[in-house]
Amino acid sequence: MKLVKHLIAAGIAGSVAQFAAAAGVPAPLVSPQWLKAHLSDVTVVDVREGTKGFTAQPELGKDKKGHTVVKMTGGHVPGAIAVDFDKIRQNKVEDGKTIKAQLPTAEYFAKVLDSAGLNKSDKPIVIVPTGQTVDTMDMATRLYFQLRYFGEPAAKVAILNGGVNAWILAGNEVSTAPAPSATGDWTASREDKSILATIDEVKQGVHQGSTQFIDARPTPQYLGIVTKPVNKSGGHLPGAKSFPTDAIVRDIDGATQFMTRADYERIFRAYDISTHAPTVTYCNTGHLASGAWFVSHEILRNPHAKLYAGSMIEWTNLGNPTVGLAD
Repeated sequence: MKLVKHLIAAGIAGSVAQFAAAAGVPAPLVSPQWLKAHLSDVTVVDVREGTKGFTAQPELGKDKKGHTVVKMTGGHVPGAIAVDFDKIRQNKVEDGKTIKAQLPTAEYFAKVLDSAGLNKSDKPIVIVPTGQTVDTMDMATRLYFQLRYFGEPAAKVAILNGGVNAWILAGNEVSTAPAPSATGDWTASREDKSILATIDEVKQGVHQGSTQFIDARPTPQYLGIVTKPVNKSGGHLPGAKSFPTDAIVRDIDGATQFMTRADYERIFRAYDISTHAPTVTYCNTGHLASGAWFVSHEILRNPHAKLYAGSMIEWTNLGNPTVGLAD
């Protein structure tokens, strides 16, 4: 009888452990330690511009205090598939104007992910950027947003905080093997419009003053000191508050990482940004804005936060007003 009870208990424990592995991720951000412990239970999706660094050797060094730092990112988490960030967005024509880097159609996005080898699966997806800069972390948040928008539940998608660089600094080996060549069968299941702000919603929010707008670009762009060539005018949306790139992440020995909920609560207070008001984040093309959306919606858990994927490139090219130092 004791043996039977032991076997039943072991079977239950094994089933619970198996269910826990298949159930999902513990949070929208996971650590290298968690990923290493669950590497066989998840699908790792490496995202970066191009795939050149995917097969390169990393270069490490020491700082003045003798700490190991990543001098040059290289390689990838073993078993990862490779997604080229430059391919996950799509150009669109609006009012006769070509607007670059917009939210893709479900069919287009599925084709990109399938070509990278992503399959339909009960396994959670862990997105791994290089972790070199805020731009690279926001590549992960943009892919995260699109996966969420096209139907992946929150419990099944996470980002490795600090990316490949954090993985290396945690003492883990990277692979330099070529990306898998197999074609996947991932498909979009729905469109979650509760996290996306359309240009009409932005216009209404600006006109009524009913929405908190967060500008996620560097301060010179927010002020209109610098204007990106893709935009027809500089400055920011009327009434928008700045949450600049250098306040979104922090560098730890060469690994760019998101911070804690408590950290962002303090940062938002410093910038006079509400953590719970109806919020729309934007930047130039919806890349950096996805990082601000991720902080607001996923880390600060504001269910009223949306991403304006069209951002300034759509807003200004379609003739809408901005506010800046030139005004």
